[in-house]
Amino acid sequence: METLRVSSIDPAPAALAHAADILLRGGLVVFPTDTLYGLAADPRNADAVSGVYRAKGRPPAQPLPLVAADIRQVEAAALGLSPLTRRLAARFWPGPLTLIVDAAPSIVAAVHDGVGTVAVRVPDHAVARGLAARVGFPIVSTSANLSGAPAVATADDAVQAMGDRVDLVLDGGPTTGGEPSTVVDARTDVPRLLRAGAIPFPRVLEAV
Repeated sequence: METLRVSSIDPAPAALAHAADILLRGGLVVFPTDTLYGLAADPRNADAVSGVYRAKGRPPAQPLPLVAADIRQVEAAALGLSPLTRRLAARFWPGPLTLIVDAAPSIVAAVHDGVGTVAVRVPDHAVARGLAARVGFPIVSTSANLSGAPAVATADDAVQAMGDRVDLVLDGGPTTGGEPSTVVDARTDVPRLLRAGAIPFPRVLEAV
């Protein structure tokens, strides 16, 4: 396992390119987000997705969320976005709001357990967005910890949790920690809260 220090504000392009190359070859990368450290993989690669479940000891029936560089990447990973999804994305992205979209066929079914929908957001963190941008497609972003264990807010804790199960750790310093992202399904005219989190649901309803 390799560790690279990166700036959380202005990550070196070479570091992001190296990490993206690992992902595109089917590897696993730990990286910082605006909440906690995440475990990345290419959601279009079945072997990589299987590797995420093995690394975390995560039951296959638990879907994996994605992060994207911008809404254009989200559009590439979805079968269209509802007007309400677009409105909430414009209001809260980049930030800790995860939205449910209908998954494009290019996404491995194991990412969403065959249900056809995937959770995605644009994080407020230069490393996370930059890594997705280098890959050219949204990336898997599940917490960098063993299934059932506490999520981690530092690269050192991620290394201790993941060990040699991953290929690279991008160390961007401590993350803010705290609550995970709020998860909302806005594919219809009425938003539905699926997981409470960093953005209170009343704020989401106000934006509607």
